[in-house]
Amino acid sequence: MISYEAFKVAHLVAVLTLFAVLGGVAMHAANGGSRAGNLARRLAAGLHGTALLVAILSGFGLATRLDLLSGGLPLWIWGKLVLWMLAAALLALPYRRPALARPVLLFGFPPLAAAAAWLAVYKPGN
Repeated sequence: MISYEAFKVAHLVAVLTLFAVLGGVAMHAANGGSRAGNLARRLAAGLHGTALLVAILSGFGLATRLDLLSGGLPLWIWGKLVLWMLAAALLALPYRRPALARPVLLFGFPPLAAAAAWLAVYKPGN
């Protein structure tokens, strides 16, 4: 049986990896790079997908360890799922709209991370 602490470490590593990949892709696009010009695009896509998978699996593992899923999904977990889907879609945005790469890097990622952290710490509606 996997411990709460192991799920938490896996979740945090996945989230940090996810934001590192998103930041790297956004920085590449902000500096004029294209998807075709990114020599590590397969690595970035693989890390992005793996981080998303580990984040959601470990997140549900954490919720199970805290016995939060017995009466259905709490509202804050639905919020985290919406943020997770947004993070999944953000990999393509810097290349599709290069002009948005800097604003997303500066004003999109920090509020996304803050919202996810706030939901996890305060668990509103629980």
